[in-house]
Amino acid sequence: MSKVIHIADETEMIEAGRALGQTLNAGRVVALCGALGAGKTHFSKGVVSGIGADDPVSSPTFSLVNEYRSGRLPVFHFDFYRLDSAEELIRIGWDEYLDEEGVILVEWADKFPELLPDETITYRFDLGDAEERIITIS
Repeated sequence: MSKVIHIADETEMIEAGRALGQTLNAGRVVALCGALGAGKTHFSKGVVSGIGADDPVSSPTFSLVNEYRSGRLPVFHFDFYRLDSAEELIRIGWDEYLDEEGVILVEWADKFPELLPDETITYRFDLGDAEERIITIS
């Protein structure tokens, strides 16, 4: 069963992420899928804020993973965009991160769906008109 949310602008995107962050528990994996510029990183900023972290959040495109540890739970923010293979992800410690008592956010998660736990929540971000974004949660 899916739920669809319409987001009017960047502020609403961050607020939607914040609302999710306030509900997340340790061990949760959240897959963020969608086009470049669809709002995945802004949503991630909200999630990190909702967990209570005050760290500045940026896309982990070049670092592959950013860690935010100042909130009630650590957040491990991955970006699979620049990875070429599932083996490369495993080499950087994916399995160890899954064993951590934190939350994992994964941008471009649809590149390696076989490595995501069955309980992963998926947020698909689509572009709407102007600044509107459409999020489908499954």
